[in-house]
Amino acid sequence: MATAGQEEDQDQDAVGGQKTINHTFLSLSQITALSEEDAEGIQKKLAEFLNLKQLKTSLMEAILLDYYTAGFCWAKEMNFSVMQLSQFMDLINFLLENLRDRHMSLEDNVKELGRAMSGIGETDSERSGDLDAFNTDQAKAIIDHMNMSLFRLYKLYQHIFHRPREEHVISYEYMVELAPPAVTSFPAPPEEGVSSDFYASLLALPTDMEPKGSEPEGHLGEPSPEAESFGAGAVSGFACEDQEPTVLPNPK
Repeated sequence: MATAGQEEDQDQDAVGGQKTINHTFLSLSQITALSEEDAEGIQKKLAEFLNLKQLKTSLMEAILLDYYTAGFCWAKEMNFSVMQLSQFMDLINFLLENLRDRHMSLEDNVKELGRAMSGIGETDSERSGDLDAFNTDQAKAIIDHMNMSLFRLYKLYQHIFHRPREEHVISYEYMVELAPPAVTSFPAPPEEGVSSDFYASLLALPTDMEPKGSEPEGHLGEPSPEAESFGAGAVSGFACEDQEPTVLPNPK
């Protein structure tokens, strides 16, 4: 069992020592499998290795997959060896965990990158850091890549990982009350300016209406008795008025 002094020494080594990166992110077999794939295959295998199953609904998982995929594709274009690919993926995972899990500031995370890369190019094994598989030129390229991919977007990553996000509603359910079906095939007349009795009479439907064309074919064109009486009265009235003498004034 470790004493308090030993635990304090271990904490100092974990924070201020040279060996700061935990090399357990991806195994060498997984790195080898990724190196044999194209960009699309790398993305699919990384989603499988990292157990990302909610990419279509989780913004966090989509960002993580894009971050790791872009980093591995860049390292592959640099023609890194399998060991170099492994150490590079451990590095970018270490820096992202500092931001996401440890809530580390930008300045402190940059210091952690410098501490992890210390000793590159040194022949002394005691001074070699976590990235002993790289040379100085590769170390400069890695610093430039981390500056572009992580440090310049640091506030954006902080906002994504540390700020709560609102749930976006993607569907709504409405209860709509429909109007009752119409009693007539035409709209009701306006009721402004008329009495209620007259308005009710307009809405009353006739009950003795017969559809057009129901009369027998032989009776088409024959006048009804009402029409005959109306015509006779009109003619007789006209005749009576026409038979009255017209009195002209005497010009003299």
